[in-house]
Amino acid sequence: MSHTTTHVTQKPNGADDKIAFVLIFVPCFVVLLSFAIFGQLVGLQWKSWLPGAENMTNVFGGVKASVYTFMSHII
Repeated sequence: MSHTTTHVTQKPNGADDKIAFVLIFVPCFVVLLSFAIFGQLVGLQWKSWLPGAENMTNVFGGVKASVYTFMSHII
């Protein structure tokens, strides 16, 4: 007696991936940007606070690099 099972997985479409990316990226960007702007205004070395931002020259580039670094750890 042979018993065969078939397992079908559905891959989400690109729109679902984009929405999930935005729902993770935007809040993380806003939070880390607030840390970076606070550090910039106070005169602290904020780049050492954010992983991936150490070699960036501006705030937005450093925050973007930091968010991508953070996202690579959670995904």
